[in-house]
Amino acid sequence: MNLLLGRGERWAAWNKPPGIPVFPPHADPSGDCLLAQTGLEPQGWEPGFSGGLAHRLDTPTSGQVLSANTPDDLLWLRGLFASGQLTKRYRFVSAGDVPWGSNTVEAPIAHDKRKRKRMIVRRGQSTPHRGKWYPASTRFERLGPTTDGATVWEAVITTGVMHQIRVHAAFVGIPIRGDSRYGGGVFILEKASFLLHHYGLSGPGLEPPHATVPDFWPIPE
Repeated sequence: MNLLLGRGERWAAWNKPPGIPVFPPHADPSGDCLLAQTGLEPQGWEPGFSGGLAHRLDTPTSGQVLSANTPDDLLWLRGLFASGQLTKRYRFVSAGDVPWGSNTVEAPIAHDKRKRKRMIVRRGQSTPHRGKWYPASTRFERLGPTTDGATVWEAVITTGVMHQIRVHAAFVGIPIRGDSRYGGGVFILEKASFLLHHYGLSGPGLEPPHATVPDFWPIPE
C-alpha cells in the first residue's frame, strides 16, 4: 500500500491503513502507527501533533490524513478545521438498508451518560447524556451495491464531532458494517473491524488527492 498520496506547498497527504492509530498507542509508545510508517520527524511540533499530522482517524478507519510541512502550515490547517471550512467525504458499507437514497441528518450529539466510549443522538429534550450537546450535520448519499449484497454510502460532513458518522448512520438505520458499538454487528476482515474510510477533504486553497478504499472492501471495480 502506497502511504503517500501527494504533496503541496503546505501539506502532504497520507493514506492510513485500517487497524493502526495515527499516533503511537498510549500503552506502547513504540507500537505501529501512521506516524511511524510515514517517517515524519516527530519532534519540533506542538504537543498532540507530532510529525505535523493535523488530525486523527479512529484506529479501524482508513483513509486520508494530512500533515503540515512547517509549524506555520500546521496552524493554517488547524484553523481550517476549527472554522468549519473543510468538507470531509467518507465512504462506508452499511449493515442495514433503507428505502431512500439520500438523507441529511442534523441532530446534536453528546457523550452517553452510562458508557464512556459511546456517543448518542438527541432524540428529545430529555435524552439522557453527559456534558454538552454538539451540533452535527451529516449528508448521506447511496453510491451502489457491494459484491455481497450490502450497500456503499458516502457521508459528507463539515463538523467533526466524535463518532459523528458512526452514530448518525446508526440513527437513520444504516449502521456501519462491523461497528458493534452502534449496531453494525461483528465483522473482521484484514485489520478492519468496521468498514469506514476517509475518502478525502477539501477547502479554501486545499485540494489534496483522494484516498481509494482498501483493496479488500467488498465493492465492485
